[in-house]
Amino acid sequence: MSHSKISSRPVENIRVRDMTPLKSPRELKADFPLPDAVANTVFEARESIKRIVRRQERRMLVVVGPCSIHDPAAALEYADRLYAAHWRYQERLCIVMRAYLEKPRTTVGWRGLLNDPHLDGSFDMGAGVAIARELLVKINALGLPVATEMLDPISPQYMDDLISLGAIGARTTESQTHRALASGVSMPVGFKNATDGNVQPAINACLSATRQHSFLGIDEDGRSAVVKTAGNPDGFVILRGGRDGPNYDLNSVAEAEQAMQTNALQAAIMVDCSHANCSGDYARQEAVWQQVLREHVASNNAVVGLMVESNLHEGKQNLGSDLSALRYGVSVTDGCVGWETTERMLAFAYEALGR
Repeated sequence: MSHSKISSRPVENIRVRDMTPLKSPRELKADFPLPDAVANTVFEARESIKRIVRRQERRMLVVVGPCSIHDPAAALEYADRLYAAHWRYQERLCIVMRAYLEKPRTTVGWRGLLNDPHLDGSFDMGAGVAIARELLVKINALGLPVATEMLDPISPQYMDDLISLGAIGARTTESQTHRALASGVSMPVGFKNATDGNVQPAINACLSATRQHSFLGIDEDGRSAVVKTAGNPDGFVILRGGRDGPNYDLNSVAEAEQAMQTNALQAAIMVDCSHANCSGDYARQEAVWQQVLREHVASNNAVVGLMVESNLHEGKQNLGSDLSALRYGVSVTDGCVGWETTERMLAFAYEALGR
């Protein structure tokens, strides 16, 4: 016997507390449009990064900046300082500001400016996407390009025109959704090795991203859409160490280079001086940086880039309920080297690459 009566039993959205509509990407871009000068910064940086990743340009790609941005004012002050270095060292370094707006968490914790801009658990993402887009416009307007981690498959629609370099984190490198996303974005993308240190998932991700994909996303008007991609040839591997220790040494780089070549990929490797490569001690980033540069100069290996977590002031602080107690220019996520150390590291790189 068939029953046509519609069930009144609760079977959907049982654990959803609320759904808050957002502006569409088109509306947000109208609020914070892309000036010609900003578009030029993004376009020219992407072209430079492509040449570096393809080993057609000898400059070193340097991604440097806060572990995460929680204070737009401090981020802009940092950007001002970094732009001066970007200009001063541009002959040998292609400097891109690390502007991470979303943070993956192992369990729980603050999830980034885009998700929780007020740092209070209110998750005002409507304000988050607006604050993030306005900040990226201002940084690029200085002439300084930015890099960010792509964590949410929808958020790039709101700001991908402002990003020169994308990164997929260690926790999401094996994710099919993120590989498909990387295959369609308009900039080069780096894939970190897995948290256990295994590099093969990052190589597999580079291969996958070169292919055409289809996935669910949104269009410029915020409507659900099937996104069909063309494939992204400009993927590279980011070595960040793993549970068994660092992987920035000459042998580890050589093994990753050989593995990429075996998989018919252009060997292009970035070393993340933070995370497991510094054994969780932010102050050791400088030693990693120096060793990688010395070995690169001596061997002409496949290292095309370096990544450093840096802020106005060194260290980290806990994010508590009293936001007025937060120290200006100090990370609320991973510990960072301070500006003095950053300047010294950039000067070291410039000198080392000139030998």
